[in-house]
Amino acid sequence: MSKQMPGKVCVITGGAGSIGLACAQLLLAEGAKVMLADLSEAALNKAAAGIGKEAGDDLAWCATDVTKSDQVKNCMARTVARFGKIDVLFSNAGNFGVVAPVAEYPEEIFDSVLAVHVKGAFLAAKHALPRMNDGGSIIITSSVAAVRGDPGVCAYITAKHAQIGLMRVLAKEAAARNIRVNTLHPGPVDNEFQLNVEKKLGAVIGRDGTAFFNEIIPLHRHVRAEEVARSVLYLASDASSFTTGSLLMVDGGLSA
Repeated sequence: MSKQMPGKVCVITGGAGSIGLACAQLLLAEGAKVMLADLSEAALNKAAAGIGKEAGDDLAWCATDVTKSDQVKNCMARTVARFGKIDVLFSNAGNFGVVAPVAEYPEEIFDSVLAVHVKGAFLAAKHALPRMNDGGSIIITSSVAAVRGDPGVCAYITAKHAQIGLMRVLAKEAAARNIRVNTLHPGPVDNEFQLNVEKKLGAVIGRDGTAFFNEIIPLHRHVRAEEVARSVLYLASDASSFTTGSLLMVDGGLSA
């Protein structure tokens, strides 16, 4: 079977996390060249080691704070210098914040969450677009939270809603170059990030947060990082050649 991403150059922010790593592994297996970006050089080294030597020269990484314009610009420039112009931007960096009512929510944490999710996605697109091939794809990791309103998570939900607005603007602006822009909306993911969220939630609701989510998800389980990666591959590849400005739900029916 022929590979779906032969020679395509992909940048993944939040690349050291479970979703970023699963996507890198799948895209590499499909013939892509991948630049991982994340805050920690140590975490990136660990992620690259987890992918293994078989990635060879098709994998690179760059410590990057997505809220810092000069660092994001440097990452995109390094990608082009290493692999050539960019075909896919997977804007995946994220943080959660805390669980607290609006009146008690710490302002500095609210600012941090919006900076990573919204400004981070903006800067990634700003610096990637001039370095992208026509016909490429931008994918922004949002969340099922982007179509819900739940108490206690005002920063995260606000940021995830805002990413949809950014995506829709980008989809209209990039259409002339046949660059598709979409948001990806996982439900609760079976990973460390989500487990930390559920611990915070559980302390507020007085019960196990993981069990709570599994009860309200129609498919009664968390999504696996590998399942999210397959949806990213769809949006990154020619399989989604006429899909732009869309929300792809990968939430087990939670938003239904």
